[in-house]
Amino acid sequence: MIASAAGAAPPGAPKSAAPLPPPAPPIVIAHRGASADRPEHTLAAYTSAIEQGADFIEPDLVPTRDHQLVARHENEISGTTDVAAHPEFAGRKTTKTIDGASVTGWFTEDFTLAELKTLRARERLPQLRAANAGFDGQFAIPTLDEIVALAKAESARTGRTIGIYPETKHPSYFRGLNLPLEPVLLATLARTGWTTAASPVFIQSFEVGNLKALRSQTKVRLIQLVDAGTSADGASYDAMVTPEGLKAIAAYADGIGPNRDRVIPRSAAGDLGAPTPLVADAHEAGLQVHPWTFRPENYFLAKAFRSGSNPQDRGDAAGEIRVYLETGIDGVFSDLPAAAVAALSPPQ
Repeated sequence: MIASAAGAAPPGAPKSAAPLPPPAPPIVIAHRGASADRPEHTLAAYTSAIEQGADFIEPDLVPTRDHQLVARHENEISGTTDVAAHPEFAGRKTTKTIDGASVTGWFTEDFTLAELKTLRARERLPQLRAANAGFDGQFAIPTLDEIVALAKAESARTGRTIGIYPETKHPSYFRGLNLPLEPVLLATLARTGWTTAASPVFIQSFEVGNLKALRSQTKVRLIQLVDAGTSADGASYDAMVTPEGLKAIAAYADGIGPNRDRVIPRSAAGDLGAPTPLVADAHEAGLQVHPWTFRPENYFLAKAFRSGSNPQDRGDAAGEIRVYLETGIDGVFSDLPAAAVAALSPPQ
């Protein structure tokens, strides 16, 4: 795999002046680590992902009360840690409104880093990943600094460049708490020496405002995530994927990370349809395309790639990824990086 600035415009080139050059090999992004094989957002998951051949490891970043950044899928941590089993923290269970939704549980911003380090990770999807649940209680919550150190160490050990692909979670919400994510993230990248478009870093966000602000503060590559509906800061995702919307994104970002159904829709029965024009339109605007998320279990696979009827069983994840690669995408988010690596390998 090539983990350098694949497809990036030359330094100083206008962001929307020309389409991308001929595509480089697509990158493999380990979605929360090798989260199909280890509890997500743990150093064990990231290490396993690197062993499987991932080019980038992806931490979702949330802050602690003392303004450190840690990797959790959400700032509410009852589903991914053993916090509920700690009587000393029982009084911190509360209900908050996060991006318009009411959420009850325990939240990282109410804990210091030292307190979070007393917790242990749990599998988030035990009903589908029972084997992962066997690792419950073994792994700590990692910090951004620890994840960067792992990527650096593994790059030196393997001779490959292992990058990071952090997501800023709920940036408007945390800015409102005076715990903005971006200054801490940028300070970490500055200490690491990862400050240019050639650095092995992508910063991603579902919001628009923080990416626009980041564009004026860093040269590292930025990715606009695209889902359904509206972003937390009021942007329409449907508008984003029009040719005009993609040109607007190209003014502040280097690519998009769309829900994979935006690239190839699927029916209610699980059948893949015809590809949309999104990849071609994004490339015309000068944007890379990294869809999410490819998972190996039957529960998540398109019908043609399932194996049997048990939702927990694994099907042909590599085969499904190959279909998406035919659209010209520039990378994939995968819970099983080995499947993406296999999909990118020449046919035997």
